Amino acid sequence: MEKRPPFSEIKSFLEFSKFYWYREELQQICKQLGIDSSGMKAELNRNIEEYFKGNLIRPKSKTPVKARAKTAVSCASRVHSTADDVPLTLDTPLLACNFRFSQRFRDFFSAQTGVARFKFNTDMVATANKVRETGNTSFTLGDLLDIFYGKKTYAKYDDSCLQWNKFVKDFCADPKAAQFSDKLKTAAILWREVRNSTRPKVYKSELLKEFAHLI
Repeated sequence: MEKRPPFSEIKSFLEFSKFYWYREELQQICKQLGIDSSGMKAELNRNIEEYFKGNLIRPKSKTPVKARAKTAVSCASRVHSTADDVPLTLDTPLLACNFRFSQRFRDFFSAQTGVARFKFNTDMVATANKVRETGNTSFTLGDLLDIFYGKKTYAKYDDSCLQWNKFVKDFCADPKAAQFSDKLKTAAILWREVRNSTRPKVYKSELLKEFAHLI
């Protein structure tokens, strides 16, 4: 098992990709490198990959807080008065119709897909959030439907929390874990060792024996 070294000792993106990194860690690395630290894990990883190729993705310029707040208030007053009345079609931009994860839009996608109780999948949620974050006025409801069907990729959901949650769930379901009074603490110790290595990010009973000296 190869232990995760400090980022400063990593010499290639291939080596970097062997290990698990939290989004917050990726953001900190990007800041230290002087490259763009905004966006989700997929974007941060891509920025770091470009860094290893010799391409520096510079931080996005930011609008001064006061100016941004003033603009947001002005836009909000106009958007909320008209956006909810915009007819929903596949060509309707998300920002033009004030897209939300509400019943109105569930009904729209239900009609498009034939799914009676339509639910937005995780990549649709990540995509809609990125569209709002970047102010992409050209991204439409039809594009979001393509995300649902897997025809397009725009933003991927950060599943790091899901991996941790499943790890804890599987640990607690293991009869061998009954001996530990503070299960969450024990699971966290095991997760740290798994996270900082190249092994699969899943719980196995063998971990209890391997890291008995730590727990």
